[in-house]
Amino acid sequence: MNKVIIFDFDYTLGDSTNRIITSISYALSILGHEIPDFESIKATIGLSLKDTYFKLTNDNNQDNANLFSKYFKEKADEVMVDNTLLYKNTKDVLINLKNKNYKIAIVTTKFHYRIQQILEKYNIRNIVDIIVGAEDVAIEKPAPEGILKVLSTLNLDKQEAIYVGDSFVDAKTAKNAQVDFIGVTTGTTTIDEFNKYNYLCICDDISDVYDYIVSKDCGKLHQMPYSKEEKPTVIGGMSRSELDRELMKGVNSIKSGKTYTEEEVNDVFS
Repeated sequence: MNKVIIFDFDYTLGDSTNRIITSISYALSILGHEIPDFESIKATIGLSLKDTYFKLTNDNNQDNANLFSKYFKEKADEVMVDNTLLYKNTKDVLINLKNKNYKIAIVTTKFHYRIQQILEKYNIRNIVDIIVGAEDVAIEKPAPEGILKVLSTLNLDKQEAIYVGDSFVDAKTAKNAQVDFIGVTTGTTTIDEFNKYNYLCICDDISDVYDYIVSKDCGKLHQMPYSKEEKPTVIGGMSRSELDRELMKGVNSIKSGKTYTEEEVNDVFS
């Protein structure tokens, strides 16, 4: 059973595009670089600041990347929070998930304090249990550290988490952390790009994510395409991931001393 829903921020819960581009352009100009076009910069949103610098400049100098991060932060501190918009249904989705007793976390390449300021601006800081930002980890996404930190803090297992994000970086992060993934197409990653990774569902927006989490039915949304060879094993009507969850319940019940009757076991697999 899923107990925590972990979200990316940019293009998943909200949009900071214009001010991210302003801050990137500011930092690059100070360092003497030509400013790339809008779409090229937009395609880097969700990467760490250092990876953004490397991709936009083809300069792999670590010291220059550190300076870029410094200047980005300098401009972003001026313009980011006031000009960041939550998507239309983000607030309601987070509140509704909380009311259904899910823990809510955000793992992002944005700075922790900036996410906190944005949530406070929209009066939903109390809805989010944990924020893991760029300064909270040694290695940023797609490294799994942020997600694993959430799970460790909440004392939860990997099978109890879902990570929701808009990009292939988020899909890689979920894969590296070995947690389930839901993609949203509100960012720059296409369904074809998502199809390179495992996912539960690809949703058009955050409202569809909520519908899937509640119903576990992808319905009209985009289900994971499996080839005949890749089709997941089904035992007793359960997929491998569902079976793993039931088996984990059994392990936990043994640890707690709880036992099940033969009838109860048959009900699960019938």
